[in-house]
Amino acid sequence: MSVADRINELTERLNFYNHRYYQDSVSEISDYEFDQLLEELASLENQYPDLKRPDSPTQRVGGTITKNFAAVEHRYPMLSLGNTYNEQDLRDFDERVRKGLNGADFEYVCELKFDGISLSMTYENGVLVRGVTRGDGVRGDDITANVRTIKTMPLKVQESKSNFALPPLPLAFEVRGEGFMPISSFEKLNKELEEADEQTYANPRNAASGAFKLQDSAESARRGLDCYVYYFLSDENVFETHSESLEALKAWGFNVSPSWEKCATIDDVLAYIHQWEEKRHTLPLATDGIVVKVNSLAQQRELGFTAKSPRWAIAYKYKAENKPGVLRFVSYQVGRTGALTPVANLDNINEDGKGLWLSGTRVKRASLHNANEIERLGLMLNDVVFVEKGGEIIPKITGVDTAARASRSLTPIQYPTHCPECATPLIRKEGEANHYCPNDRGCPPQIRGKIEHFIHRKAMNLDSLGEGKIELLFDKGLLQTPADLYDLTYEKLFGLEKVITDEETGKTKRIGFKEKTVENILKGIEQSKQVSFKQVLFAIGIRFVGATVAEKLAAYFKNIDALMNADLEALRNVPEIGEKIAQSLIEYFADNQNRAYIERLRAAGLKMETDDLPVVMESNTLEGKTFLYSGTFASMSREQLENKIEANGGKLVSGVSGKLNFLIVGEKAGASKLDKATKLGVKMISETEFLEMLGE
Repeated sequence: MSVADRINELTERLNFYNHRYYQDSVSEISDYEFDQLLEELASLENQYPDLKRPDSPTQRVGGTITKNFAAVEHRYPMLSLGNTYNEQDLRDFDERVRKGLNGADFEYVCELKFDGISLSMTYENGVLVRGVTRGDGVRGDDITANVRTIKTMPLKVQESKSNFALPPLPLAFEVRGEGFMPISSFEKLNKELEEADEQTYANPRNAASGAFKLQDSAESARRGLDCYVYYFLSDENVFETHSESLEALKAWGFNVSPSWEKCATIDDVLAYIHQWEEKRHTLPLATDGIVVKVNSLAQQRELGFTAKSPRWAIAYKYKAENKPGVLRFVSYQVGRTGALTPVANLDNINEDGKGLWLSGTRVKRASLHNANEIERLGLMLNDVVFVEKGGEIIPKITGVDTAARASRSLTPIQYPTHCPECATPLIRKEGEANHYCPNDRGCPPQIRGKIEHFIHRKAMNLDSLGEGKIELLFDKGLLQTPADLYDLTYEKLFGLEKVITDEETGKTKRIGFKEKTVENILKGIEQSKQVSFKQVLFAIGIRFVGATVAEKLAAYFKNIDALMNADLEALRNVPEIGEKIAQSLIEYFADNQNRAYIERLRAAGLKMETDDLPVVMESNTLEGKTFLYSGTFASMSREQLENKIEANGGKLVSGVSGKLNFLIVGEKAGASKLDKATKLGVKMISETEFLEMLGE
């Protein structure tokens, strides 16, 4: 068999297995066998890239790097829908439809309105050729590489058996859908971001929006995105009704939500809305309403459009559920950095100890963030408080029922003065909202948190360890700092065991170190010695030094010694490193125990310098000129831009000031920098103008 034939055979087989798994819920082969075939296909495609098919299942894992997303004009404009929050507006909409159709009979299709981002997918000869965001409705961003990573999105439409006769597939057609991040993926992502000391997402919609616009499609694939398809478009009149198109899309292998329903009257529509008001909370994704569409496509064309939206569809939005609960007590959690987070422990109004039933889940806790938030809300223990879910996911207290206080026995909240874990007096630095426990070397949750941070995927990437195993090793006295990981041996680990009980469910699980587990841990520890200096710097866990800041510091100083010996002025000169970060670095490296910890890591074999080649001077064209940049750039990464400035004699500065000569403005530049540059009269140039300065 030729290489081309083998690639075609593997592509067809794997696409068939994907279709059976995601559309028919049938596993034709084991995960191991599937992975082996996928690995073989990827290997062949790497050797013979010209033979790779556009519908290759290797697209699912991503890997394409996109420096900028091309703007694409929609063949059919993506208009927004009119919104309503009350039933009378729906009846008025029904009356307008009736008049617009001159009293002719009609019916509706009701669909759940999923909370994600609108996507448009174009197919030619049955193959996915383009995926585009809604954008402004006329033009959107081409994110095809990321759309192809959605496992439920057909890369090529498969023939399928159906209970009705399917029409011939048009040569070209478009499907519209809602790209979303399942709640489970959202919670997993936020946990990872929190552990990496990075900003978390407020809700799944924001997380999905960010994930679909990632420049690395492999990272987009890792975020577990999905899409429900809800509309079919073609120059040919393929279907008579919207419901027929949904059934055909499902039969062709598209992920169509089974929640849609035909409704004969507006009363049926309202019944559908009432049916899903609570039921929607059982779904594995966020929803925010119902979409109502006239079913007949001919009648849709007859009704037409306004300037902004179709006259044949409307969206009904559910109001965010807000319920009263009782604040029973406040507990306090200590994080990796020593920051104290107050947590409201809630109960329902009957105070039966079962928590608050809200948006389909049992809510027992809500973060209060810090002492300022408690003061802002004016909270007292035993208060009746109003609770809702931000983005219908994260519970938050929105206010206090002060009228209920007259009949309740209330107690003021006494914010602790000492750490609840180690009894060390808390401190609160001027200008900061959080209280901190300064006992970073003796406070158990801080120690465990630092080790958990150290093994994070963006740090040392020790995925063979986890919270449970770290807690066991800490309890056994084997881990007191992350450096202790490099002293672990087979003899120390083998046979260790612990039973962990879940406080809420009472369920137990056993964590143990058997032969294979120990081998994997030791192998992972050895492999961690190969991670880059920027990851090591992030793993060290210096306050305010997240993954992005660590990358900038590593690129600027090149090695740990230069960074440790840098003074405040040198640190301020690093682009986008402000006073707060610079001061934190000075304080960290001034501590001899911290320096000793770094030396232990160095002795263990971790990389303490970059693999970058020294900057090769190209010219002195920019000598004597200072630069700062903001945003992203089409022809180079930020790091490449920094190297370009240095290679031509220019100097990078950390912030906008009167001493700045040029602010290079890229896409999505920060508004605050632009405003400050305007006020100070700093010259702002584009990426093209910067390259022209260099004669490029």
